[in-house]
Parts: sequence; C-alpha cells; structure tokens
Amino acid sequence: MAKRHPEQLSVQQQRHWLEQCWLLECDIDPLILRARLLHRRKQSLQARAVEQEVQPIF
Repeated sequence: MAKRHPEQLSVQQQRHWLEQCWLLECDIDPLILRARLLHRRKQSLQARAVEQEVQPIF
C-alpha cells in the first residue's frame, strides 16, 4: 500500500502517525535556536542552511 500524506489520513490515523513521530525522539528545538542565533548574528546564509534542515519536518 502506498504511503499517504498525513492530511489524507483519518483523525485516528493522524494521531497514530504523530505518536510514531514522537517515538523517534527527534528534538528540533536546538536547530530552531541555532537558526535564530545565526539570524541575530547576521549570518543569513548559515541560518538558511540550518532552516533547510527543519523544513522537511513541517
């Protein structure tokens, strides 16, 4: 069976999908904080590179 995008899943399937994501124990907070710090330091290219690492998560 082909994988469906989470928006095409039922509420119960979405909940299960989210729970599975949490089991991966991925913490994106350090990446977000790093990107913010780089922006404050006017290091835009590096900040955008870090933001690209966060993009697939959303």
